[in-house]
Amino acid sequence: MGSLDLPDQPVEARQAEHAGERGADRPTAKSREMPDPDERGRAYEAAMAHVSAETSKWAEQERRTDGVERETYWSEVPRFREMWADHERRWPERQHAAVPDRSSDPPGTYRSKGGLKLDPEQHAEANEAIHRIRETARAISADIETIAKENTHGGWLEGFEHRIKGDDRLKEKIAAVLKVESRMPAAEALREVPDAIRYTYCLQADNYTGGYYDVKERFESCGYEMYYSENHWTNPEYKGINTRWVTPMGQRFEVQFHTPESFHAKHDVTHVAYERIRDTSTSRAEKRELHEFQRQVCTLIEIPEGATDIPNYRKEGF
Repeated sequence: MGSLDLPDQPVEARQAEHAGERGADRPTAKSREMPDPDERGRAYEAAMAHVSAETSKWAEQERRTDGVERETYWSEVPRFREMWADHERRWPERQHAAVPDRSSDPPGTYRSKGGLKLDPEQHAEANEAIHRIRETARAISADIETIAKENTHGGWLEGFEHRIKGDDRLKEKIAAVLKVESRMPAAEALREVPDAIRYTYCLQADNYTGGYYDVKERFESCGYEMYYSENHWTNPEYKGINTRWVTPMGQRFEVQFHTPESFHAKHDVTHVAYERIRDTSTSRAEKRELHEFQRQVCTLIEIPEGATDIPNYRKEGF
């Protein structure tokens, strides 16, 4: 809910859009986007532990605001969980795809579960590129943490420990790029993956809009350039803002901006629903229910004042 594809777009159409881009693995500027399954799963386990305590805390605070019981996102989380449990009973999880046959692959070959392949030379280059990107991420992460401490709107980081995708997922991303651009060096392919390195800032709703601009300005002061921003606060099935940045050396990375409610909805409530929507084996009937489930969850997420006015942006050439 990374590609930032809207669930209500046909999967086949989105894949056709993706094929024309050099490693960005995202649709064109005309399409709406939502974070890919791996990105949606970022910090999922950490979020589970964090938000279980937060749910009761926020719900209780909202009930105490005026002494009147009212429907809020946090008060409805138990209902959302019951809805999902009912969905899983009616639509049991399908078997995972069979593991691809690797018996004829030369030693040193990488092949993903989905069948994407790196030959031994490409695989060796990919391993070296992944090592270098982890070194690059250290400098970016130092700035990210400083901004989290110094921003004046109370923003904090979520899922920081999952700021770099796992090696297997990175290799899969590289292989996807090289399938289209076969002569591209693995290091360049990885550098163009927009969410190989990714971060999430959370802000309370009343500080969200000002906090977004505060953090954005601090990023720019560090020498980073924003080349893409997509505002999803008017999206009926996903809330938040996704931005992409590039370092002076050309390394791309992703930063998302959430409120506690939108972060919780994304990671704890609708995470599996979105993965099922993207699964080509999911039936149309189930997808209709999944879309409706996501809409119901998002209906009660408070939209911060001014958030819908934050503009989208895409720099030419990216």
